Amino acid sequence: MSIIFRSPLPEVELPETSIGEQVFRHAGVATDKVAFIDGPTGRSYTYGQIEELSRRMAGALVARGFRKGEVFAIMAPNLPEYAIAFHGVAIAGGVATTINPTYTAEEVEYQLNDAGAKYLLTISMFMGVASEAVAHSDVVEVYTIDESPEATPFTTLLSGEPIDQVPVDPHDLLVLPYSSGTTGLPKGVMLSHYNLVSNLAQGQHVLGLGDDEVIVAVLPFFHIYGMEVLMNGVMYWGATAVTMPRFDLEEFLSILQDHKVTRAYLVPPIILALAKHPIVDNYDLSALRQVFSGAAPLSAELAAEASARINAEVVQGYGLTETSPVSHATPPGQFKPGSIGVTVSNTEIRVVDPETGADLDRNEDGEIWIRGPQVMQGYLNKPEATKITIDEAGWLHTGDIGHVDDDDHFYIVDRLKELIKYK
Repeated sequence: MSIIFRSPLPEVELPETSIGEQVFRHAGVATDKVAFIDGPTGRSYTYGQIEELSRRMAGALVARGFRKGEVFAIMAPNLPEYAIAFHGVAIAGGVATTINPTYTAEEVEYQLNDAGAKYLLTISMFMGVASEAVAHSDVVEVYTIDESPEATPFTTLLSGEPIDQVPVDPHDLLVLPYSSGTTGLPKGVMLSHYNLVSNLAQGQHVLGLGDDEVIVAVLPFFHIYGMEVLMNGVMYWGATAVTMPRFDLEEFLSILQDHKVTRAYLVPPIILALAKHPIVDNYDLSALRQVFSGAAPLSAELAAEASARINAEVVQGYGLTETSPVSHATPPGQFKPGSIGVTVSNTEIRVVDPETGADLDRNEDGEIWIRGPQVMQGYLNKPEATKITIDEAGWLHTGDIGHVDDDDHFYIVDRLKELIKYK
């Protein structure tokens, strides 16, 4: 008999709608509020501008013959324009595939071809790699956010006639981030509007930002954590994000201080710097309320050390590209050292003995299985890999070993297999 652990948090309503309807819910009322600020230059876009430019881009794409379900690749660092590109594609009924800009030409070419991309957006710095990759793909046009003689300026897409959302089914594909999955080459993770909309709603009791909050967006938007929790999450909650195209400790600390950042979503190596680096003492980080760690395990000791030094809560969450990404997070004031938090709303978990397949109870270590509205549709064109990862009953087998304690907090203790590669 299955032993199913359900979230201790209240159920939330999961809207059957497009991603745009969710993230632009503040654009009408907070038109002039700043949504994104580019950390290094200070250039910014309001909620009204992001929505308007996304609609213009969608109009320009449709006018160019871009059809519903076609794939648009984005290979760029974190810039405010990333959100415009992502939502322009979504409004046009398209699918965005997000590419790591540090990839080699060979890796970029593989993803462009595997995803079936027709267009590519990048910046001039990566044009060498982009040109080489595009030569052996079906990409018909390359755009750059900044000026490059070898590409079409992104601004040409921003002067289209604005259009409304091309009608989509909430279960239509929205984005194809790539994950190494269980084995082999990176695989396109098929995530729908419903997956991402659901995961935003599921964060209500754990990740809810106040609209007065400022976050630093240093984790890459091409990765599901940055894309969904930072880029889309900030817009969903009506907060403000300061973007960083690359990590530099001094610039990062200056942004925390100068923009009075209230919340930072980070990874353990950056938290290590906050705990240990002498330069941290030179900055006023008093506005910071919480640091949220994800993408790799954070030790209880490091969390405590960083928390004491910066005088802010340091908590941990857990997720996978395959779960859009959040499945576990720490509710306010409920931090337990070493825990990844509790299961988010509308999500079920089983802990299964990898040897026998038997369900395990509390405080027993086994493979974590997840079922919920955030679980991917599958791997693109990889039915066998999909079958290995998601069983017939809809349980996603994470490959992570862990347990749940008597207070519904989960702990990851080991890996059965490498499911998510963290760079």
